[in-house]
Amino acid sequence: MPMNDPARPGALDLRPLSARSVVLSLLLGTHPPELPVRELVRLVEGFGVAGSTLRAALSRMVTAGDLRRTDAGYRLSDRLLERQRRQDDAVHPRTRAWDGDWEMVVITATGRGPAERAELRTRLAGLRLAELREGVWLRPANLTRTFPGDLDRIAEHCTARPRRPARELAGSLWPLDDWSATARALLAHIARAPRPADRLTAYAAVVRHLLADPVLPQALVPADWPGADLRAAYAAYREELAGQAHARVRGT
Repeated sequence: MPMNDPARPGALDLRPLSARSVVLSLLLGTHPPELPVRELVRLVEGFGVAGSTLRAALSRMVTAGDLRRTDAGYRLSDRLLERQRRQDDAVHPRTRAWDGDWEMVVITATGRGPAERAELRTRLAGLRLAELREGVWLRPANLTRTFPGDLDRIAEHCTARPRRPARELAGSLWPLDDWSATARALLAHIARAPRPADRLTAYAAVVRHLLADPVLPQALVPADWPGADLRAAYAAYREELAGQAHARVRGT
């Protein structure tokens, strides 16, 4: 994750967002993910993106398949709707009471090439699983979700009760202290970020960081885990952006 220096947990390297990243950040946080051209122009101006720069970015994004041109304006492509779903799930994860069970995924397929293996690892990490050893992935069974059916062809998905103490196991699977330190650094940075562009950059980093949150049961995370605070901060910011957009529409 480029925002972190792995040698210094909690250190932030927040780089200014490109015009493309500003547009995606706004649309990914909008429901439905579509904005009229006039509203989009007014919004991005507040983040230091000029109209000519925006028009060039929109053209490239349509060509690249990031956006679709609609009668009203621009909308996220179907490919990026899945990214929005993952982002929404990161901000509002669906959990259930944990009874001590763990999800276990064992890869059974063989003969896959490097690209296929890398794609599978990315998918499993996106499901908030962590690799115990090659081909064996785990997480506490506290998420309310349906396991993707297409993975049944290449993996066994089952429930387990590891003998190793749960808190110790979780600490070995995820860098919990590092995640917590970075979350706290982000919250501190947000509190003192004065410019709209700086705040948008910081909140884009917040979303990326939330995607890496394993969403563990409270009993398995360090004391004062900042996950809920980070989610609340982002939810409040998204409401703030929506209010600004509505105010601009009313002012036209």
